[in-house]
Amino acid sequence: MFRALAAVSLLLLVSAAHAQAEKPYEPARGTQERKDLMNAIRPLVEARVSPPVEFVIDRLRVSGNWAFAIVSPQRPGGKPIDLSRTALREQADYLDGITTYALLVRAYGRWNIVDYAIGPTDVFWSGDPLYEQLTPGLVPR
Repeated sequence: MFRALAAVSLLLLVSAAHAQAEKPYEPARGTQERKDLMNAIRPLVEARVSPPVEFVIDRLRVSGNWAFAIVSPQRPGGKPIDLSRTALREQADYLDGITTYALLVRAYGRWNIVDYAIGPTDVFWSGDPLYEQLTPGLVPR
């Protein structure tokens, strides 16, 4: 009986530790993880608005090998990006700004973009089965 109780207790501890490890968190400013995530998103944005680009991080959460970011691109020093001088100029009227949303997965030793949207006018991930399987709290609901 004692062994069974000990086994159940151990199983609960392991499960709780696993759940705690999966709880979404925001990487602290200045950490390598935060830099790596922004550097994974940067080429996507710079290909559309031209470099250089800095980000104001509106939301950044990591859980296990998944991350979700909401960032507002800008020029160095906080200067706004003029969409009329970018590859997005034809779409500018249909965008809700250039806030960028990115779902990333850590694989092959780096962060990789799995899905993204620039300036969406709705909650593009709502109802998508990919997003439904993610840890609660990683993506805004």
